[in-house]
Amino acid sequence: MKDRKIKDIVDDQLFNEILEKTKNPTKEIILKILKKAAKQKGLDLEDVAFLSNCTDPTLIEKIFEAAYKIKKDIYGERIVLFAPLYISDFCVNDCEYCNFHARNKANRRKLTLDEVADQTKRLIDMGHKRLLLEFGEHPTENPIDYVVDTINTIYKVKSKNGEIRRVNVNIAATTTENFKKLKESGIGTYQLFQETYHKGTFDKLHHGPKASYERQLFAHDHAFEAGIDDLGIGVLYGLYDWHYEILALLSHAKYMDKTFGVGPHTISVPRFQETPGVDFKPSHPVSEEELLRIIAILRLAVPYTGMIISTRERSEIRERAFELGISQTSAGSKVDVGGYKKENGSKLAGCGQFTTHDGRNLDQVAEGLCDQGLLPSFCTACYRSHRTGEAFMEIAKPGNIHNFCRPNAILTFKEYLLDYASPIVKEKGEKIIEEYIDKIPSETRKKETVKRIKRLEKGERDLYF
Repeated sequence: MKDRKIKDIVDDQLFNEILEKTKNPTKEIILKILKKAAKQKGLDLEDVAFLSNCTDPTLIEKIFEAAYKIKKDIYGERIVLFAPLYISDFCVNDCEYCNFHARNKANRRKLTLDEVADQTKRLIDMGHKRLLLEFGEHPTENPIDYVVDTINTIYKVKSKNGEIRRVNVNIAATTTENFKKLKESGIGTYQLFQETYHKGTFDKLHHGPKASYERQLFAHDHAFEAGIDDLGIGVLYGLYDWHYEILALLSHAKYMDKTFGVGPHTISVPRFQETPGVDFKPSHPVSEEELLRIIAILRLAVPYTGMIISTRERSEIRERAFELGISQTSAGSKVDVGGYKKENGSKLAGCGQFTTHDGRNLDQVAEGLCDQGLLPSFCTACYRSHRTGEAFMEIAKPGNIHNFCRPNAILTFKEYLLDYASPIVKEKGEKIIEEYIDKIPSETRKKETVKRIKRLEKGERDLYF
């Protein structure tokens, strides 16, 4: 920890040299890289730079095809669903792109523990099983003990057959001791984005404690030191040149793999969207088509890492992203504090963090996945079976993931169909389940999955491998 240097992750000179060297790649170079990617061992920085610098529409389509195959081989048809839950929008930072910035004079709110329980119940009654908690950074309004109390409250909430089985957390960089408290509370993944790896841009856009580039960059080191081995990273695309950002992101992933023995559990791909209350105009806007290219390239570069897309994007773009590399997505999201409860048609919160563009509820998202031939999953089994970090990779890399994840996805989706789904989703969902039961590789596991489905139909819940 003491010997770490920014250059271990972000080498500005190296990245720029690689991007210059890889301009105007030939067809032969791209096809050679795609052949390498097909081995599912990942790519190096130069490979990724060549792919990102490719502008030939025919070759870009081949990149998409390669990403689609790797996504299908490793993650298959499963899309894991979750909801964000905004707990407090109090924040001492003044980040130019975020609606929680300190200059925003909207009324700030934080949930009481009773309100946390109420929001949680509403999410459970929609059918959700996993949440991502969001807090602004504020030393007195959002101390670590409040975060831990919130997590403990969520885990205690039961509603009919449902409960939240895993809480993932996005809070500001903090100390190893505070991360230990998070670990003890039973979190799943700790998620924190660098936002932009370009230090000059980072310094310009951030004011307050988050303005420490090094604190942000090495937060995951402290979390890992505290025992959290499921870590999520990401970039907010649009803040700086995406060609540079994905090199830095891949470099960070490789650093984590080398330093921790396991790379990031998830990579998120949020894209800056205009939001009321934010005057910021990105100098490097990323188009929807460029975002899909980013997702495809990352899928080739880090084949075993989960990838997350949020409701920032339109449903049509999300649907394409699911096929190119995304394995997790939010659904039915509200991005303001208290957003899952309305009074007299008005929001309880002072401000939402960003604008969403997929307003479908959870059931509608599930239906859309079924229409795509995909399998909605609410699985949290790996967290509770200690298949995290290196243990998860030991299952995923040999290809055994389908004997765990496909059956568990089927069982959790069956629960959803029994307890929450609309009639049309029940009908479509049963057909999807029938299709994917036949694709479970192990005959023994297949037969046991069918037995457990019957147990679910008789009233049991939370059955997993």
